Amino acid sequence: MPNPKRRHSQQRSAKRRTHYKAVPATLSTDSATGELHVRHRAHVSEGKLYYKGQVVAETSPIKR
Repeated sequence: MPNPKRRHSQQRSAKRRTHYKAVPATLSTDSATGELHVRHRAHVSEGKLYYKGQVVAETSPIKR
C-alpha cells in the first residue's frame, strides 16, 4: 500500500476537517409514555425499559 513521501501540513488536515459538523440529536415522543427520547434508542421510564413503544425489560431496584 502506498505511503506519503512527505508529511502533510496541519493546514491541509484542517481543510479536510472543516466539513465535520456537530448536529443536534433528533428527539421523538414515545407513543406509550409520551416522553421525549433520542430516536432509535431504548429509554427508561418509571423503572421500565421502552423501545419502539413497547416494554423491553423491567428494571428491579438495586438492593444493597
